[in-house]
Amino acid sequence: MGIAYLVVTILLAALVLFSAVGKLRNDPHIVKVIHDTVGVPMKYFAALAACEFLGAVGLVLGIWWPLLGAAAGVGLVIYFAGAVISHLRVGDFKGIGPASMLGTMSAAALCLRILSHKTSS
Repeated sequence: MGIAYLVVTILLAALVLFSAVGKLRNDPHIVKVIHDTVGVPMKYFAALAACEFLGAVGLVLGIWWPLLGAAAGVGLVIYFAGAVISHLRVGDFKGIGPASMLGTMSAAALCLRILSHKTSS
């Protein structure tokens, strides 16, 4: 269980960090999807990036501090659920894929964090 948790957590943290950097750099593809298609104002991109950055940091630090890892997992599940809902709201069914995949990985990281902490205690 511990190895699965580490693999999912580190991969998810890297993907979320990559997404945060893209938002901060105003990557044209990210701007097109989030701003043009979903309708999120550009002024919120820094806040979205901060949520992702803090989620990634929380996941990594959660390897040593289980409660922080669980909190980061919960936060990312909520964040990506909001992203999926935002895509559904505007009828962007193509854009749901990345958000739902990251949301599923967040839920997996959260479940594995809880299960690996219970088995090690």
